[in-house]
Amino acid sequence: MPKFFLSLICICLTTVLWSQSTQQEKLEQRKAQIQKEIKDNEKLLQSVKSKEKSAMNVYMIQKNKIRLKENLIHTTEKQTKLLANDMYINQIKINKLNKELAILKEDYAKMIVKSYKSRSEQSRAMFILSSETFLQAYKRAQYLKQYTNFRKSQGEEIKSKSTDLIQVNKKLSGQKVVKQKLLAENVKERTVLEKEKIVQEKLVNEIKKDKNRIVSDIRKKQRESKTIDKQIDRLIRAAIAEANRKAALEKAKAKALAEKSNATPKEVAATAAKEPVSSSRIELTPESKLIADNFRANRGSLPWPVEKGFISLGYGNQAHPIYNTLVIHNSGVEITTNEGANARAVFGGEVASVMVLSPVNKAVMIQHGDYFTIYQNLSSVSVNKGDKISIKQTIGRVRTNGDTGKTVIKFLLLQNTTYTDPKGWLSNK
Repeated sequence: MPKFFLSLICICLTTVLWSQSTQQEKLEQRKAQIQKEIKDNEKLLQSVKSKEKSAMNVYMIQKNKIRLKENLIHTTEKQTKLLANDMYINQIKINKLNKELAILKEDYAKMIVKSYKSRSEQSRAMFILSSETFLQAYKRAQYLKQYTNFRKSQGEEIKSKSTDLIQVNKKLSGQKVVKQKLLAENVKERTVLEKEKIVQEKLVNEIKKDKNRIVSDIRKKQRESKTIDKQIDRLIRAAIAEANRKAALEKAKAKALAEKSNATPKEVAATAAKEPVSSSRIELTPESKLIADNFRANRGSLPWPVEKGFISLGYGNQAHPIYNTLVIHNSGVEITTNEGANARAVFGGEVASVMVLSPVNKAVMIQHGDYFTIYQNLSSVSVNKGDKISIKQTIGRVRTNGDTGKTVIKFLLLQNTTYTDPKGWLSNK
């Protein structure tokens, strides 16, 4: 029974260690990803600093840098905690092996002493020959054979346990080194983080000196954004109405064919045109429903509309990062990326519209069943209306603002005419 419990404990410990090892690998991957994002953010920060005319632009990138540093520290802390648990389990394993070895060695020593006392071949032979019956002699011979094998297996088990003990001790020593390294990393990162926060505080103070101009600039941009949103809303409604007209025409053709009508294609089209069509909700065909279902099924795992970047302005109504009383509205998310970055489709679909929102602001609208994705603030577009688009296909280049040096894509997501927060649909990278 004790052996059974020891085996059960061993299995449990092995399972826990394997699970923690998997978690450590995931944390290490996440850590490497965060470190890469920090490097990309630093390049972006240096690029903007060389061109910036507003401390606000630097502030937003600096804010993201601090967020990434905090994530890195948090991830390293998780690694340290898991490692400490792993080390604790290994120490239990070492204690268990030491105890088992002590018992095995004690039993083996007693066995060797006993064997030494009855070591002569004559004693072994007399033990067998003194048997009263042949069956007893056979049983005594088998006993001696089993005893010899048992002694051999005991020796091998001691050797195996000793090897295991050396390996676990070696692993524990290595873990101690790794833990010290992680702790040192965290101390270093916390020091850097404190310096970054001091820089951030200086930027805030600099921004506050120019409040009137910043507030005026934000209000101007909000007015421009509302005008563009109205323009996009009209285009979406037009795209919905067009899709519904096409669906109505296909339905009329199918009906005429089923009824074997003698009506000409022109007459069928005229009949279909008389049917009222909605401009707020797409009537899905079986094909477009499948596309919409696939799009919906990928919620939370869609690729980003640019390869690199971070969300510098979220969705909906939100307080200004410096002036809490100033409310900013955003119909999508703004993603700050590197200069020269390409915009790419987050899912397969069809280009519903290519829009020129201003002389320097182009946009592409892609339809995915009854969903629409819009890619705004493009300097150039490489697709046309009606083009079939595949996932991650380049659709244009993101514009870099000549005044601020910022390269920002505005990404919108709608189901019919209803706006939704795109962040919840995008992957965590």
